Amino acid sequence: MKNILLLFILISLTATSVAAQDGVSFSKNLKWKEILAKAASENKVVFLDAYTTWCGPCKKMTRDIFPQKAIGDLFNDKFVNIKMDMEKGEGVAIAEQYNIKAYPTLLFIAGDGSLVHRAAGYHTVPQLLELADVALSPGKSLSSLEKKYNDGNREPAFLHSYAKARWEAMDGSHSKIADEYLATQEDWSTTENMRFLFTFLADTDSKMFEYLIDNKARFEEMYGKPTVAGRVQELIYNKIYDSKDASALEQIDVLFAKAYPEDEAKILSANFRLMYYRQAGDRENYAKSAVKFFKKYKKKATTDQLNDAAWTFYEVIDNKKQLKQAVRWAKESIKRESNYYNNDTLAALYYKLGKKKKALKTANKAVALAKENNLNHAETDNLITKINEL
Repeated sequence: MKNILLLFILISLTATSVAAQDGVSFSKNLKWKEILAKAASENKVVFLDAYTTWCGPCKKMTRDIFPQKAIGDLFNDKFVNIKMDMEKGEGVAIAEQYNIKAYPTLLFIAGDGSLVHRAAGYHTVPQLLELADVALSPGKSLSSLEKKYNDGNREPAFLHSYAKARWEAMDGSHSKIADEYLATQEDWSTTENMRFLFTFLADTDSKMFEYLIDNKARFEEMYGKPTVAGRVQELIYNKIYDSKDASALEQIDVLFAKAYPEDEAKILSANFRLMYYRQAGDRENYAKSAVKFFKKYKKKATTDQLNDAAWTFYEVIDNKKQLKQAVRWAKESIKRESNYYNNDTLAALYYKLGKKKKALKTANKAVALAKENNLNHAETDNLITKINEL
């Protein structure tokens, strides 16, 4: 019996070992200098999966992509592979050295530390195989394109390809190349050039942004109004957040006024301030901005906006007067469309204000709505326990 059990364990271990070898084999317990030295000695390129612990796409690639045999066969043969958390240990300096701004970033690095190729974001198996092929191809890699550019190549087709490669790197380096490509084009209104501009536009202080705003109707015909509106707002948000300076908020009204009619611009500008202060953790300014926003624009605010603001007050505000204001927003949200989420918010606010009877009644209503719609109501169940302890 013992021999049979031992044999079973050995078979299991062997099977596990074989399965583990199917995917990418990442080097462990090696310093960065040792990884580079290993790549140089083996005449290989380093493949670095630059990740963070909070990055969802990073986890998805680790779970679904790197274990694939097709990926393992290529990467284990052609690269020295390593995974590194960019917020710990050597990762912090490497993130700065290679200007890593998005996760995951997939880097291909020569043994001397020079960058060969890079891309960012989640990649499927075919996309990752294609990316590796580009990194291994002397004429296609980012480093080879960069050399051609530095040697003076300014052919439109080349600039188009180089801008795309830089954009895929997600390090903020593509804008200059995109500008240079469009400078070679007499007519920006062709479908190809408009798609190029819409994709690679990255700065509100550019001719590309001015062209987008001046020709917004045409872009809306191509992409639809919601997509264009989202793109414009993304650019404005990035402009402010990238500045890392609250004084940049002074530019908000001007930027939105460029892109939207006056009334719509004012609403968007006011709503942006809410998001900015919320993400910055500035409770005082968030509370002031929220009260001001809903006092002026409550009729135009959506049900979700009212509920989100009310819930945020529950989470971060302790002032009773302001919490009562949040109760009014939650009630207005329920008046428009009663659902599990806004009833749960109202119950939580009543609980925080010490109103046990109202809190319990509203929480039970939220649970009933959750059951009707097959929604998870565990958090509300926990709230009910807390309410009963009042």
